[in-house]
Amino acid sequence: MGMTMTQIILAAHAGLEKVTAGQLIEADLDLVLGNDVTAPVAIHEMEKMKIQKVFDKDKIALVPDHFTPNKDIKSAQHCKIMREFAMDQEITNYFEIGEMGIEHALLPEKGLVVAGDVVIGADSHTCTYGALGAFSTGVGSTDMAAGMATGKAWFKVPSAIKFVLTGKPGKWVSGKDIILHIIGMIGVDGALYKSMEFVGEGITHLSMDDRFTIANMAIEAGAKNGIFPVDDLAIQYMKEHSKKEYKIYEADEDASYDETYVIDLSKLKPTVAFPHLPENTRTIDQVGDIKIDQVVIGSCTNGRLDDLRIAAKVLEGRKVAKGLRVIIFPATQAIYLKAMEEGLLATFIKAGAVVSTPTCGPCLGGHMGILAAGERAVATTNRNFVGRMGHVESEVYLASPAVAAASAVTGKISGPEELGL
Repeated sequence: MGMTMTQIILAAHAGLEKVTAGQLIEADLDLVLGNDVTAPVAIHEMEKMKIQKVFDKDKIALVPDHFTPNKDIKSAQHCKIMREFAMDQEITNYFEIGEMGIEHALLPEKGLVVAGDVVIGADSHTCTYGALGAFSTGVGSTDMAAGMATGKAWFKVPSAIKFVLTGKPGKWVSGKDIILHIIGMIGVDGALYKSMEFVGEGITHLSMDDRFTIANMAIEAGAKNGIFPVDDLAIQYMKEHSKKEYKIYEADEDASYDETYVIDLSKLKPTVAFPHLPENTRTIDQVGDIKIDQVVIGSCTNGRLDDLRIAAKVLEGRKVAKGLRVIIFPATQAIYLKAMEEGLLATFIKAGAVVSTPTCGPCLGGHMGILAAGERAVATTNRNFVGRMGHVESEVYLASPAVAAASAVTGKISGPEELGL
């Protein structure tokens, strides 16, 4: 029996000819990532190990993005720990305010991850880089510390689920709608510790930003990672962003999968995840009349340039509903600048939205968009757990940038079609 794409990458990094699902391996790492929440813990763990130097200063990435710009003294202390460690260790890829971004948008943009890499990050959405044909997964801070010290990590080789994407998505159907549809179909534990492997001609109709979104939310189905084959579009993206050498791995023809799902993208509709789980999905025509208090467009899931372009297309010439708060977070400084040059930020501001510096802030209820009791938000983020964005009695509805922007205009959960678009 052959190996899946993920298994082949892991075997290569473990120096093995073959691996099987459930096997424990030690693999070499191409990159170790941490942020201002998780890295300080990992740094303290390294100190306990009495490790003086990281394994490779070029293969560590530290990004203060969760509570930054610092929201309080505690977050400032955490960032100070990271900053001093980065300076002391001469970490090449430390991105402070001014050149920072949300980590999972920033690393591909900076060319730090390419096809064939094995990446661990002390953040659950590290699985985002599977869009480039890399194996990437989230780990705890202790594993991050071990990775920084040794350049290696232990893995249990995952089994896989194959998702065959066919057809072309409709005008307002994006990567967010596709992954919400899948999570609604298999559940939040439907891919528990498995690799979600996406194949099929439908992928050719997906932008890189769509693919990043889908891979990003693999963890919301419980997956170890999500991964896409490396096609011409992915190669073009890597050539534009990175000087690193990439390596293309393909699944064996006789690879074994636990399940196979065929999804016709042309039949999907804009999809919304209701509180309090990403699996609680409904298509836009099943939503009903749900008034909202806040809209958040951004995050590591949907803060990329295509996302902002779509939101601006919906908001162009329109106004945010009276009494509604709309906060837009470009995912990186480069995206922010490009959005400004294209006039997208002007569109948002004229509509009555505010535009923030790149930060994870509101997604995890950190800052800059906290919900009060009884409030409802439509967010392009990745989680809608109880209390995720604020008070335990608030509600979060996950949606695409198109739906979020349309909802901002109507004051209730709406699709762009309701605006005649």
